[in-house]
Amino acid sequence: MTEQNIQLQIDDINKKLDLILDEVYAQKQNRESMNDLMADLSIVGKDVFQNTVVQLDKAGVELDGETLASIGLRFLQNLDNINNLLEILESANDFVKDASPIVHQVGLTAIQKVNELDQKGYIEFFKELTNVLDNIITHFSIEDVRELAEKIVPILEMVKEITQPDMLESVHNAVVVYKNLETDDIPEYSIWKMMKEMNSPEMKKGMGFIMSFLKNLTAQQIKSKQEKK
Repeated sequence: MTEQNIQLQIDDINKKLDLILDEVYAQKQNRESMNDLMADLSIVGKDVFQNTVVQLDKAGVELDGETLASIGLRFLQNLDNINNLLEILESANDFVKDASPIVHQVGLTAIQKVNELDQKGYIEFFKELTNVLDNIITHFSIEDVRELAEKIVPILEMVKEITQPDMLESVHNAVVVYKNLETDDIPEYSIWKMMKEMNSPEMKKGMGFIMSFLKNLTAQQIKSKQEKK
């Protein structure tokens, strides 16, 4: 083995020794830092303990050693329950994080829908509808509402009959005829002219309708009175 190889090995050993010494020195510094930290914490802990004792003494609070030991024992016995509680809290926190975007989106959708309803006039409509309800409530008494409740069935029956197709057609025809009448320029009829018009097929049919209507109306009124008795 040449002197050069020996020197290289010595240099390599010196480098390794330097690394070992550096590591030992670093560990020594860590131990010293840890010892200093423990010493500082011990001093702080003593001060905190003494201050706590003084404050409890001033407040007239007495600590029972057995009670503290019992609390500590129960705390240790319920570590599993505490762990389960923490897991539940973590799950709840995860749920809130997952649900927050959904709730946010639902809120945005609701705001957008309300804005659409407002643009279409629904909000203003319901606002005015509340005024209508206010007028109804202030105009009618509780007794009126009770009477309406008793008569609501006949009223609905009447509405049902009015909304039948043939009835709606008759009402529509009457409205159309009235709309087409020139009320400002209605011709005058003498008795002779009226008698002459009564011989027309339209007037005969109209008179027949009126007579049939009055006859059936009277018969229905008599029938209703008999049913009430």
